[in-house]
Amino acid sequence: MAGHSKWAKIHRGKAIEDAKRGVVFTKLGNAIALAARSGTDPDTNFALRLAIDKAKAANMPANNINRAIDRVKDKNAAALQELLYEAYGPGGTAIIIEAATDNVNRTFPEVRLAVTKHGGTMADKGSVAFQFSHKGEIRVKGVGDEIMLQALDAGADDVQEDDGESLIYTDPKELAKVRDALREAGIEIIEAELTYIPNNTIEVTDEATAGKIMRMMDALDEVDDVTNTHVNFDIPEELLG
Repeated sequence: MAGHSKWAKIHRGKAIEDAKRGVVFTKLGNAIALAARSGTDPDTNFALRLAIDKAKAANMPANNINRAIDRVKDKNAAALQELLYEAYGPGGTAIIIEAATDNVNRTFPEVRLAVTKHGGTMADKGSVAFQFSHKGEIRVKGVGDEIMLQALDAGADDVQEDDGESLIYTDPKELAKVRDALREAGIEIIEAELTYIPNNTIEVTDEATAGKIMRMMDALDEVDDVTNTHVNFDIPEELLG
């Protein structure tokens, strides 16, 4: 499995800053509404619990969370669809784009514009996704053999250390079990989510190409219907600005 990229860390930091400004509440609300379609009780719907945890971490007000859940009960509300787009970015990089929308005719052109405006192309279904593995990812505070052993004993597939934190990867179906076991063991959970991990990474060392990629990723972030992006590139910190 490819290592956690520097871009992922930068992107996570940007998401935190966006959360402070409240600009991600639409995305978080869409993610909650999608998860709630499988059940509105977070105690029995782990996907909903994850979505709510992420919203709370971004300081999303409880009323917003409840409204997002209630959308599935509103017969007059437009139904949300969960979409997965695939694209190639500058330098042959690969991107998976997750979206939630009540209007596909609006979302696809916005995603396509964000990609093509910065040198990327939309890809056929399956032509990019095979380069990634669908995984559960748990980010915890601390590193070391003890955390690694506890994670593996709980059923994790792999553990990587990242700047004082441990990234624990699981089978998607085992994410809830492993997270709960780690929490019961007293390990501080920072975040847990389902994600796509690249099987191999492309290191981008050309400054112009790195700039195009970063502008493309920023443009995708600005599309309200895009809930998440997953990439196979790694850019040196000096090119990330």
